[in-house]
Parts: sequence; structure tokens; C-alpha cells
Amino acid sequence: MSAIHTINRRALLSTGASLLATGASVMMWPNLYAATAQPSPSQGGHHTDDEMQKCIQLCRDCHAMCTQIIAHCLKLGGRHAAPDHIRLFQDCAQMCATAADYMVRESPFHNQVCQLCSDLCKQCGKDCEQVAGDDQVLKQCIAMCRKCAGSCERMSSKA
Repeated sequence: MSAIHTINRRALLSTGASLLATGASVMMWPNLYAATAQPSPSQGGHHTDDEMQKCIQLCRDCHAMCTQIIAHCLKLGGRHAAPDHIRLFQDCAQMCATAADYMVRESPFHNQVCQLCSDLCKQCGKDCEQVAGDDQVLKQCIAMCRKCAGSCERMSSKA
């Protein structure tokens, strides 16, 4: 019986190594795609891969900014820490991450998701303007939300 277990273990290890190697090559496909991609039919050829990559990066940056700003606003307290204000940061951050995910996988629905992301980013920026005062961190968040909103607006209108 131990010989059978040894053979099965070897087969399993060999198969596992092959699967691991295959998985590693599959994980590299996005990098290969990024270097050679052309606009897909779902994109209608209306925007370049560079525009899409810039929008994805802006969405990721805006997600990070909105997530980080929550702690900053909670430290400031008062109206900065109002539940509706914090919830808007959470919603904006989540929608930015979602929009980036939809674009990365070239979902045919990315235009609708990008429109919603643009709307949330605009609202988040407006909300921050009302409480920012001289706070430079909040002003950076406003600028980031505006950039992301503009980029997502372009992605949604070109689909």
C-alpha cells in the first residue's frame, strides 16, 4: 500500500506543479494584454487603451484617497465625521474600485458603472467642498474626485 501512496503522491505533486505553472501563466495574461491590447468590440473602438488605463488608475487612486480620508475626517470630528459624510466616502471608494474592476475585465457594462462612478465622485467632491475650509487633505480629495469623475464621464460617454 505504501508504494501506491507514493505513486499517487508523486502524481499529485506533479499535477499540482503543472497547475501552478499554468496558473502563473494565466495570471500574467493581463500584463501581456496591456502591452498589446486594441479596443475591443464592446468598447466600440471609441477610446484607446491608454485612456482606459488612465481611468482605471484614477479610479484606484480615488478609491485609496476616499478610504484614507475617512480616518482624517473622524479625527477632525464635528461635521467632518457626520455619518452621511463618511458614508459618501465609503460609497465613492467602493464605486471607484468597482468601476476599475469592470474596466479591467472589459465588461460590456463598464460604461454604465463608470457613469455611476462619475456621479458619486462629483457628489463626494461637492460634499467635501462644503466642509473643507482650509484643510489641504480635503482639498486634495476634492481634486482627486474631480479628476476621477471627469475620466469616468469620458469612459461612459464613449461606450
